[in-house]
Amino acid sequence: MQERINKLIKLMAEFTMPGIALNPGPTLNYLTGLNFHLMERPTVLLITAGGQTALVLPALETGKLADIPIKIEAFTYSDDPETRPEAFFRAADYLGLGSTDLGVEATRMRYLEMMYLGDVLGEAGFLDASACLAGLRMTKDETEIKKMHQAAIIAQDALLETLKGIKAGMTEKEVANQLIIQLLRAGSGPELSFSPIVAFGENSANPHSTPSDRRLKEGDLLLVDWGASYEGYLSDITRAFTFGEVDPELLKIGEIVLRANQAGRAAGRAGIEAGSVDRASRAVIEEAGYGEAFTHRTGHGLGMEAHEEPYIFENNALVLEPGMTFTVEPGIYLAGKGGVRIEDNVVVTETGLETLTDLPRQVLPLESFMGL
Repeated sequence: MQERINKLIKLMAEFTMPGIALNPGPTLNYLTGLNFHLMERPTVLLITAGGQTALVLPALETGKLADIPIKIEAFTYSDDPETRPEAFFRAADYLGLGSTDLGVEATRMRYLEMMYLGDVLGEAGFLDASACLAGLRMTKDETEIKKMHQAAIIAQDALLETLKGIKAGMTEKEVANQLIIQLLRAGSGPELSFSPIVAFGENSANPHSTPSDRRLKEGDLLLVDWGASYEGYLSDITRAFTFGEVDPELLKIGEIVLRANQAGRAAGRAGIEAGSVDRASRAVIEEAGYGEAFTHRTGHGLGMEAHEEPYIFENNALVLEPGMTFTVEPGIYLAGKGGVRIEDNVVVTETGLETLTDLPRQVLPLESFMGL
């Protein structure tokens, strides 16, 4: 853990970031091994450019600090909200923050924590530390990659068990609920990557469809986007299936998306721009005449969060490095008819992209999995 904090301190120096404030989430967990829930009681980890750390937290959470391998000074408060400001002031005094600007995660820090921190910062304020923190978790070590691989295995096993029990007339919600049960049975942590997307027929044309009461019927395309967690690391996979005879155009776009997925995974390696992966996938779909129906980027970073750096979009000039992990998930979506997305999880190596997911990518008949 201390090595990770040292890495952050180096990044803070590069970005001239005098201090960092983190509330509960993957980055705090990555640095300390501590898990806290976002709730009405504020919890904030403070780190200075000099490497000093302080943690403001409710007194009832102090038991979590017993076995952490790094030194963190704790400042607690009781369930009486009136005791919170004192804890923040004591932490700031311990760190010598004075009028020090603090960097925060723009997508995670809440007004609640910023309100208490603002009172102790005086004329100082908050900085967007997103760029600084992006480099902290973007490259994974061997242990992290193994956990991501296991999360992928769990997710794939769970889907295969779910597919065996799907029947005509089941709703998207029912299939999604069965998938959640199978994910937990297969060994996923209780906090999944996200709520599974299960979409039948025309609903599969919505990339982020929400499971509904729409029932499965003959001639439907079935799209599933799901993931598992394993020891804090996630998987995120998408596959599509047919139920009976579907519109021939849906089979056609399935073949195109498969080629686009293959092209994206073949294009990546250390030393090239992230945007090159997107361009390789996108070119296949555009050449087939469906460019306007590919409505999102080719992928996103994956690790302790389902969406993190690096983001795989056309103009991203970020140079890929060994250990970076992300998704490759091209798609084609035809409004009112259906859509296909094929998503794999990959890790960058010196010579290419190693794929952590190996479930068949073709758009296969659902019947071939049922009753196995």
